[in-house]
Amino acid sequence: MNLVIVESPAKAKTINKYLGSDYQVLASFGHVRDLPSKDGSVLPDEDFQMKWEVDSDSNKRMKDIAKAAKDADALFLATDPDREGEAISWHVLEILNEKKALNGKDVKRVVFNEITKQAVLDAIASPRELDQELIEAYLARRALDYLVGFTLSPVLWRKLPGAKSAGRVQSVALRLICERELEIEAFKPQEYWTVDVDMKTPAGDPFKASLTALDGKKLEKFDLPDAAAATRAQQAIEASNFSVATVESKPARRNPAAPFTTSTMQQEAARKLGFAASRTMRVAQKLYEGFDIGGETVGLITYMRTDGVTIANEALSEARDLIGKDYGPDYLPDSPRIYKTKAKNAQEAHEAIRPTGMLRRPDDLKFILDDEQFKLYDLIWKRTLASQMESARFERTVADITAADGSATLRARGSVLTFQGFLTLYQEGQDDSDGGDDDRRLPPLTNGDAVSREKVSPEQHFTEPPPRYTEASLVRKMEELGIGRPSTYASILDVLRNRNYVEMDRNRFIPEDKGRLVTAFLESFFTRYVEYDFTARLEEQLDDISAGNLDWKKVLSDFWREFSNAIDGTKDLRVTQVLDALNEILAPHVFPVIEEGKDPRDCPSCDNGRLSLKLGRYGAFIGCSNYPECKFTRQISTKGDDAVNGENSTKVLGEDDGDEITLRSGRFGPYVQRGENEEGKKPPRASIPKDVPPDDVDLAKALALLSLPRDVGVHPETGKKITAAIGRYGPYVLHDGKYANMPTSDEVFTVGVNRAVALLAEAKPGRGRSASVLKELGEHPDDGTPINVLNGRYGPYVKYKKINATVPKDKDPESVTLEEALALIEAKAAKKKKAPAKKKTKAKAKPKAKAASE
Repeated sequence: MNLVIVESPAKAKTINKYLGSDYQVLASFGHVRDLPSKDGSVLPDEDFQMKWEVDSDSNKRMKDIAKAAKDADALFLATDPDREGEAISWHVLEILNEKKALNGKDVKRVVFNEITKQAVLDAIASPRELDQELIEAYLARRALDYLVGFTLSPVLWRKLPGAKSAGRVQSVALRLICERELEIEAFKPQEYWTVDVDMKTPAGDPFKASLTALDGKKLEKFDLPDAAAATRAQQAIEASNFSVATVESKPARRNPAAPFTTSTMQQEAARKLGFAASRTMRVAQKLYEGFDIGGETVGLITYMRTDGVTIANEALSEARDLIGKDYGPDYLPDSPRIYKTKAKNAQEAHEAIRPTGMLRRPDDLKFILDDEQFKLYDLIWKRTLASQMESARFERTVADITAADGSATLRARGSVLTFQGFLTLYQEGQDDSDGGDDDRRLPPLTNGDAVSREKVSPEQHFTEPPPRYTEASLVRKMEELGIGRPSTYASILDVLRNRNYVEMDRNRFIPEDKGRLVTAFLESFFTRYVEYDFTARLEEQLDDISAGNLDWKKVLSDFWREFSNAIDGTKDLRVTQVLDALNEILAPHVFPVIEEGKDPRDCPSCDNGRLSLKLGRYGAFIGCSNYPECKFTRQISTKGDDAVNGENSTKVLGEDDGDEITLRSGRFGPYVQRGENEEGKKPPRASIPKDVPPDDVDLAKALALLSLPRDVGVHPETGKKITAAIGRYGPYVLHDGKYANMPTSDEVFTVGVNRAVALLAEAKPGRGRSASVLKELGEHPDDGTPINVLNGRYGPYVKYKKINATVPKDKDPESVTLEEALALIEAKAAKKKKAPAKKKTKAKAKPKAKAASE
């Protein structure tokens, strides 16, 4: 009997079927040990010794693996074919050696790029040794991330209350987002004008042309700066007769994009499907692990963590045969297209991401794939097939049209698609595209043709600020700069969101104040470690380690020497120094100029106070230098003229029953208030719900919020009252102690009895508010029972039968995999078994105080 180790139980089940009774396949459930989240896990002074910890769940699994290894003839380590997979195999082997479970048995490392029977059998027949360089690259990366996180984060906690963490790559990614926001805030729009002319050929065919030269001078973008200049150009055109001076037509080709890498798949799924990077990787993982097709589990795509763009020869042949059959010989190039990766050292490169069988068309798999799985598979299939198709061909035409007196020159452009090629199947998405002339056709034009002028249209424009990053454009920018590696992008972006350093608005990243404060702090006191070039050079060194060109401990030693000195340099750093630096760096954001000639840092409440950043228990806010005499405070962000600046600066919404209704902003967010403070009595207040922009709050909305809770009616079965309100966890209805969530705050004011009864009926009994399903993970491999991630009153949790396992706070619930859920379930079940049964005791007449407190 041979023992095979893989990561996931689903993968184990499939491979066991492929290999038969001579093999036993067990799952490690991912990493079996890690560095403990405490000081001393990496010891720089002891040659970077790393102290690993095996948690209780992994310890149980490793006992099972060790027991099986003792009885096995040979051990096959068949974890994923990348750096993390190599690390898992190394960890498993180290633990088995510590347990003396191998006793000289043959240990082999096998890798396969797809979960198909032939790929697995070929891998078993061609084993190799563990890749020591890849393991050392993993160790170096893990040590670096630990040293930065567990050394720098405590500095943040002490010097910048409210900050949660800093990371080697996450902090640099956050800096990109913050710098883009600064560019947008500092942007000054500039006016410019263009002039377009509707024209007709001698045959009466219409076309458009644009003014490109005036009075013999070529026009640059800002040469028509205002309406007066545009009007003069318009008059010159209207006073002239035009004829065609030159016509030039050139053929052009557009080649298909390479098949997907991890990065390009994440970008394209974000553009076309609206998937976050973590969602893309979760769906891709399932497609890789496979589905039951014809009684056999088959992986549908190759391994999804890769920098490579090559395709195996047999897959190329299959794709070319399919193109010739479905589209004809015109769509098939003379030879296969060969792509080369742009990565300097594609240490995670195997094949590109492609279907394991091109003959498995997306429509043929609709009956086994859910909606998001189908969409991603369809994208991968089309991208792969298109990458081997013939180029699209265009004819691009440029015609210059001049005035008879030479006073003006117009230019008409057109592009005609003469052969669709790969565009018949697939076109790559773009970020923030301005479009082009690919779909603008010009009528036939000949040199010397007199063309008639119809309408002259001057148009005003303003330059626009650079766009905020989407997931796709941020991933592309990080890849261009060499920051991080594609397999880490999803987790990096998740961390930024989970730490509330950024928010998403229409799928674009906007830095939160907390994120901007952290970035400003790091730029001021740890400048080197958020520099793009420094981070990219460190990534290159890690790649060089994996290639065997650098010693991993020397890289760690060089880094730690300078980094520890930087940390030591902040020991005597005073909070006032931190605030002075942040006030200066963030001044354009924190103290924007709202009124010309007025200092934005003047306190609006007292005569001579100066506004500045203050640090409190819950983070930073703006306060007056005359505190405690002046108690003016506001949040960091302000938005235009309607910004609500603290208790002493309010926006009056109107009056109701003699009371002034105002919109205010406190340290915990905006709220509305009825009347003013009276001695010993606070006026009625209501917080603004998160889904309601403060600028949208008018008198009617404020009065509605202040009127909550609202009586909905009487429950038809119990006769008891149903109320609706907005609480800490959002809008809800309440009946007889039972809560049920509502999707939007607007529904609080409109929900009727029938709707409320339905919501309450759907709520789980005994759990307060209803728990909504965030993600369906699939079935338990042992008994087929569904496993889901739910969002309950006290946060997200994994549900399996009667077991509810809490999702860790630092984990995005929507990124939880089936394997992670199984581990959480097993840990929860183990705790229940260990918990001692409560003993029944007789009541004592006079219990002791100690017993009562227990």
